[in-house]
Amino acid sequence: MIFNFIKYHSPIWYFNLKPTKDYGYFPTENQLEQAGFNLKIDHRYLSNESKIRDLSWNAFQSGFINKEYEAGVDIWQKVNLPIEDEYLFLRKNYHSAWVIYTLIIRLFTFHNPFKEVKAFFKNTKVKREDYSTQVFEVQNYKDFKSDLINENPLISVVIPTLNRYQYLKDVFKDLENQTYKNFEVIVVDQTEPFQEDFYKEWKFDLIYWFQPEKALWKARNEAIKSAKGDYVLLYDDDSLVDSNWIEEHLKCLDYFQADLSSGVSLSVVGAEIPKHYSYFRWSDQLDTGNVLLKKEIFYKIGFFDLQFEKQRMGDGEYGLRCYLNGFKNISNYKAKRIHLKVSQGGLRQMGSWDGWRPKKLFGPRPVPSVLYLSRKYFGNSITRYLLAKEIIPSLVPYKYKGSKVGKVVIFLLTLFVLPLVFIQVYLSWNAASKMLKSQKP
Repeated sequence: MIFNFIKYHSPIWYFNLKPTKDYGYFPTENQLEQAGFNLKIDHRYLSNESKIRDLSWNAFQSGFINKEYEAGVDIWQKVNLPIEDEYLFLRKNYHSAWVIYTLIIRLFTFHNPFKEVKAFFKNTKVKREDYSTQVFEVQNYKDFKSDLINENPLISVVIPTLNRYQYLKDVFKDLENQTYKNFEVIVVDQTEPFQEDFYKEWKFDLIYWFQPEKALWKARNEAIKSAKGDYVLLYDDDSLVDSNWIEEHLKCLDYFQADLSSGVSLSVVGAEIPKHYSYFRWSDQLDTGNVLLKKEIFYKIGFFDLQFEKQRMGDGEYGLRCYLNGFKNISNYKAKRIHLKVSQGGLRQMGSWDGWRPKKLFGPRPVPSVLYLSRKYFGNSITRYLLAKEIIPSLVPYKYKGSKVGKVVIFLLTLFVLPLVFIQVYLSWNAASKMLKSQKP
């Protein structure tokens, strides 16, 4: 971990684990100077190691990307940084409420209260950083002429769908209007009654079939296996995109010599859109509603894990697997989509709206696949930090997520519902244990 205290706020962040290949994700000071990206060292840190790590973190968050392979700072090497530096890092990067939360966790886990409180109060006037104000300027991207686009590779657009013909119609219209034309569309339709007439007379190469089983990850896996293209573009059935969407994905892959182009998703429901969705950066997620990747990746590291069926985070697990296996993934703000997140059809018809809000009173919280992913890759100890961070905010209804109203709801409900929450977590942990035991070697 780049700073040890990041485990309290971002316990299952991809970059807490070391990949098989480091592309200079966290650049050295010399690499930044060679690229002409002038970031100032924060001399408020006590240790030189903290200064180096903070500078690298700033570059990462500001979108610095090495196009050529060159290893950066080994942030995965375990070091003991001064506690004052750990709290300074938190204050620079997270809301003050999370700094207080970290202090509480530290005190409840029997760390020296005098040292913790002293370090907590040392930098109380430090303001939170806004990295969108110091973005690394990607050179010549606008005028870049992509050889990959000129090669005109076949793209296989994969769309699983369930009870969304109304929205799928708009999806198809956007695809008809794409500036890049060499693509096929593979639709795995789980709708009943299945309407075959819907698929007639569209102006692109369309392959479709009816899948009786309501299974999202099975649908994607089967579609990918049938794909003719060397590139797979995973898409959702409730989204809208610009006419240059496919072209921008290809251009990003070519410019950065990447393996994955993770387009950003601008949701009309839920949390506020992150500021880093407005520039290129290393991707720390994979959204199967908007990502272009080389098909060969699936044959090197496997397909989607079917244990996530009717649950959540199957795409997060696959993105983590790609990262750990050394595949280069760029967050591509040029290839954006509007995600409608409609209330009917899709995964929400088969499961819950998100991973932390069960539909049933005595349903597991979170859905077991969340703990399955966390425990499989990060271990039980880190998973407990994940639970401590996410459980109480999950008491807020999804539509109030991130709002001030939601925070008031948390405060009012916490004491009343904690016994129920403990039962829900117990159910989820047990179910995740069964998933871990049944995973294929």
